[in-house]
Amino acid sequence: MTGMVASSARRLPARCARPPWWESHRRVVIAGAVAATCSGVPSTVYALATGGDLLRSTRAAATLVPGRRGVVTGAAVHLLVSAGWTAALAAVDRHHRLGPLGGGAAGLLIAALDLEVAGRANPAISSLPRLPQWLDHVAFGAIVGALL
Repeated sequence: MTGMVASSARRLPARCARPPWWESHRRVVIAGAVAATCSGVPSTVYALATGGDLLRSTRAAATLVPGRRGVVTGAAVHLLVSAGWTAALAAVDRHHRLGPLGGGAAGLLIAALDLEVAGRANPAISSLPRLPQWLDHVAFGAIVGALL
């Protein structure tokens, strides 16, 4: 049995073993990935209903960093910001279980900070339709809270 590592209920070859941090952080990584992927549904539905640009908010996120301002940069910025907020919510959840309602409330606070405080100084972000963006943030928090 040399070269085998126990993982959950099955054994994996040592070369395929998960990193040591995986088990303790798996829920956080999954919650963040699902939330970052799915929380844009409200603004996407709004853009489709109004004939708006589906990638407008992604391009707006790209304006938060110097350099190229395309969709790829915007997606990378969105993932980094989502990872940061996921880590913050996970830290809170360790001490006080959020659940979807607490996560949604946290999403309101995140929206206030992202859109009204930080976003106010950024024309690309401040010009985004407000309600769909706020709903995206609430969805993000609710999803993270539900999955942690």
